[in-house]
Amino acid sequence: MAVPALGAGLRRCGAGLGRRAPWKPVLLLLSPPTFSTSCARCAKDRRLRQKRAISERQLTRYFVDHRKVRVVGGRGGAGGHSFLSEPRKIFGGPDGGNGGDGGHVILKADQQTKSLSSVLPFYQGCHGQRGGRKNCYGANGAYVYVKVPVGTLVKEDGEVVADLTQHGEEYVAAYGGAGGKGNRFFLSNENRSPTLCTPGEPGQERVLHLELKTTAHAGLVGFPNAGKSSLLRAISRAKPAVAAYPFTTLNPHVGIVHYQDYEQVAVADIPGLIKGAHQNRGLGVTFLKHIERCRFLLYVVDLSVPQPWVQLQDLKYELEQYDRALSERPCVVIGNKIDLAESRINLPLLREQVAERVIALSALTGDNLEELLWHLRELYDTYVKTEQSRGQTPVKW
Repeated sequence: MAVPALGAGLRRCGAGLGRRAPWKPVLLLLSPPTFSTSCARCAKDRRLRQKRAISERQLTRYFVDHRKVRVVGGRGGAGGHSFLSEPRKIFGGPDGGNGGDGGHVILKADQQTKSLSSVLPFYQGCHGQRGGRKNCYGANGAYVYVKVPVGTLVKEDGEVVADLTQHGEEYVAAYGGAGGKGNRFFLSNENRSPTLCTPGEPGQERVLHLELKTTAHAGLVGFPNAGKSSLLRAISRAKPAVAAYPFTTLNPHVGIVHYQDYEQVAVADIPGLIKGAHQNRGLGVTFLKHIERCRFLLYVVDLSVPQPWVQLQDLKYELEQYDRALSERPCVVIGNKIDLAESRINLPLLREQVAERVIALSALTGDNLEELLWHLRELYDTYVKTEQSRGQTPVKW
């Protein structure tokens, strides 16, 4: 048998896998590796897995903006029934403690939660424990916290009972029942050995309707195929679906515009509206409610269509019919698709017909996006100053 050369080492493929293999001389020019790479089962895949993109159709299953929930508070623990009996103290009297209170069901607004899809149809608080001997009280039931998105509206029998608009804001959806009294509680001069103890009370039971309204600083409002999703892709890192057919966007998308002073402006892409949307035509009222939370509006108009100012008039009419206060909010008109020849002809005509400021840009090529970003920051600063002057806290992202 030949002797291996100097610097050669011994390595066996499949070592540690329960399989014996013959020793083979291998020439090692460098230091031996810590693991074997000659076998596919021993090799390690160090490549990072990329996050799979979710299509708009798949996103429809995950985005839920309304949910019916039944909540029940925990039942209180029953009171204890016992008498103290110790050496030299045979007739010590009653010593049954009170039962613990049932746990509440609490709705908590969480900024990381973006949909009501994770909310279950039923929640119940934890029950309180029974009272023990030697005047020991039962433990209270633990609270059950339900995380909901910021901007969740809580309704009961058609009436609004809570509006969770701030991160960390809580609302007790169902109170737990009170714990029962032990026989120690009923001790008196007239009754020195009470045997009475009360059971715990049942928790509160309610049926609530949760409704999500997207909270954002600016809202992109426009007809289908006006270029709202393309514009949101151009100014933020959001990735809404873009295609050459109507109603590509089926769910609201929120993109964050970052500035150099670390301020962040949230822009919501509302699905396209049509004539009669306030009468629940098309996507209708289902997504008109998401515009109510926006502090200022960005009307996106397609400049390549004939008479683009008619689109703006129809958009304002639909918003006024749904909520007249929407027409009074600060707004700006965005003329999209300026890269087309028809758009350059319609732009002067649009500015003559519209009293608001018109910003002409192209979401496809990125032309004149800087003007939109500067004006968007001006609207945001005005909103912050207005909220601070009223003594309210502006929404921050």
